[in-house]
Amino acid sequence: MAQIDMEKFEKLNKQRNLLHDKVYATYSTFDLLGKHYVQIDTYGRSDRDNPGKISQSVQLDKESAKTMYELLKKEFNF
Repeated sequence: MAQIDMEKFEKLNKQRNLLHDKVYATYSTFDLLGKHYVQIDTYGRSDRDNPGKISQSVQLDKESAKTMYELLKKEFNF
C-alpha cells in the first residue's frame, strides 16, 4: 500500500505521456488512531497473470484528500 506524502508531492512535466486502459477499482474507508482514511484499490487489466489481485492501493487521510482536491480543482479549472 502507499500513503501519499503530500509534503513531497510535486508536479513532474513528462516528455512522453500515454493513456492507460481503464481497470476495475474499488474504494473502502476505515478509521485508525483517530483518523479517517479512504483507500482506493486498482486491480489491473483482466488479462494479467493474477486477475482479481490488487495491483495498487492509495490511501488518503483528510489533509491529503484536501490537498488532492485543491490540486484537481486547479488542474481542471473547476
